[in-house]
Amino acid sequence: MRAAVSRVRSALSGLTTRGRSFLSAGVASGICAVVLGRQDLLRIAVLLLVLPLACVFMLTRAHYRIGLTRTTTPARVSVGAPMRVRLELQNLATLRTRVLLAEDRVPPALGAPPRFVLDRMPSGQRAAVTYSLTAALRGRYPIGPLRLRVTDPFGMCELTRSFTGNDHVVVVPRLYPLVPLTAGGTWGGAGDSLARAAAVSGEDDIATREYREGDDLRRVHWRSTAKRGELMVRREEQPRQMRATVVLDTRARAHRGDGPGSSFEWAVSAAASIAVHFAEEKHGIRLLLDGAPAGWSNPHSGEASGELLERLAIVQTGGDDVLDDAVGVLHRAGGDGLIIAVLGDIDESVALRLGELGLVGRAGIVVLLDTPQWSAGSVRASVTNRQRLTGLLREGGWAVVEAGPKQTISEVWNGAAASAVAGGGAEVSPSRVPAGAPTASASSNGGPNSSADGFGRMRS
Repeated sequence: MRAAVSRVRSALSGLTTRGRSFLSAGVASGICAVVLGRQDLLRIAVLLLVLPLACVFMLTRAHYRIGLTRTTTPARVSVGAPMRVRLELQNLATLRTRVLLAEDRVPPALGAPPRFVLDRMPSGQRAAVTYSLTAALRGRYPIGPLRLRVTDPFGMCELTRSFTGNDHVVVVPRLYPLVPLTAGGTWGGAGDSLARAAAVSGEDDIATREYREGDDLRRVHWRSTAKRGELMVRREEQPRQMRATVVLDTRARAHRGDGPGSSFEWAVSAAASIAVHFAEEKHGIRLLLDGAPAGWSNPHSGEASGELLERLAIVQTGGDDVLDDAVGVLHRAGGDGLIIAVLGDIDESVALRLGELGLVGRAGIVVLLDTPQWSAGSVRASVTNRQRLTGLLREGGWAVVEAGPKQTISEVWNGAAASAVAGGGAEVSPSRVPAGAPTASASSNGGPNSSADGFGRMRS
C-alpha cells in the first residue's frame, strides 16, 4: 500500500503547470457545479479532472527500454582544447518512443549541460547526437548520467528518467613547447656495469671482468685476456638512461591568485611542460609533489607522458610541509640526473636545504615564481630578500630564473636554459624549437604539428 501511494505521489509530481491548472480548474468547476446545481458545469469539471490524470496514467504505464553508448574523443584533453562527446541511443522496447528531451549532466567547469530533442524511435532504431565541450580548468570530471524527459501529447505531465552510468574525462594542464636542453651529468644506470659518459665516437667503452663458471665463452674478450693473463669476459651492459627529476611546490601559502590565472596553475602547467619535454627526450622522469615515494617513469613505454599528465591533472595545493618532504626525498634518494624545481614563495630554510644537495657534476634549475605579481593590489615582497634567496640557491649550484604572470612558460624556459649554460651545466640547441612557438595542446587525435601521442612538444 505504501509503495502504491509512493508511485502515485511520484507520478503526480510530474504534472506540468498546464496539468496543475487543469486540475485546479476542474476542482473549482466541480465545487461551483455542486453549489449551483448545474449538470453541464459538472461535466466540464469531470473533463478537466480526468484529462491530466489520464495523461499521468499513460506515462507511468509506458515502459521505455533505451540503450546508451557514450564516446568521448579524446578521453584526455588539455585545458582550452575542445572535446567531442557522441551519444548513441537505441530503442530496446517493442513500443515506439515519444519525442524525448535529453540532457547530459556535466560539471560547471566544462560548460552548460547540453540539451537536445530526440525524435520518435521505432523498436530497434538507433539515434546519435554529438556535442562539444571545452574545459577551462584541469581536473578529472564526470560526464553524465544522461537524463531523458518524456511528455504526453497534451503537455499535462512530464516525467524524467535517468541512466545510472557515467564516464570520466581527464583535463590535463596546458603544454608549452620548450627548447631542447642536454645537461651534463644526466646519465644514470644500474646493474653490473658502471655509469659512463658516451664516447666521442658514439660507441660504448668495453667493460670487462674475470671469467666466472657458467659464463658464455662467446663473451670472452681475447685482447683483455692476453693483456691480463687470465680469462676475461665482457660485462652485461644495461642501456644507458638519462634521468630528470621535476619538483613542484604545492604549498597553498606559497601561491597567489585564484582559478586558472593563479600562480599555482602556472606552476602546474610549467611542471607538466618540462616533464613531458624530457619524457619525449627519452629521459626517465621522477615527479615529486610531496614526500610520497616516486618511482622513475619508463622512457620506452610510450605512456610516460600520459601518466605524468594524469598525476598533474588532479594535483591540489597542500600543507606547509609538502615541499620540505619533497626536498627530503631528494636528500634521501639522491638527485640522480637533472633536477628542475618549480617553486612559489620560499624562505631561507628552503633555499638552504636545496643548496645542501651539492649539485656536483649535475645540473639543477629553479624556476622561482614572483608570486606577489599574481595578487592584485598586494605589496611587493622585499627585492633585497628575494635577491638574497636567489644568491643562496646559486651558491648551491642552481641555475635560477624568475617568472611572472605576463611571461609564457616557453620564455621562462629559454631564460633557464641560458642561465644553465652560463653556469657551465648545460648546452642549448635553439635551432629545433623556436621561442614563442604556438602552444601545444594535448589531444589523443594528434595533428600535423604534434607528437604521435598528442601530448608532446610541438615540432617545427
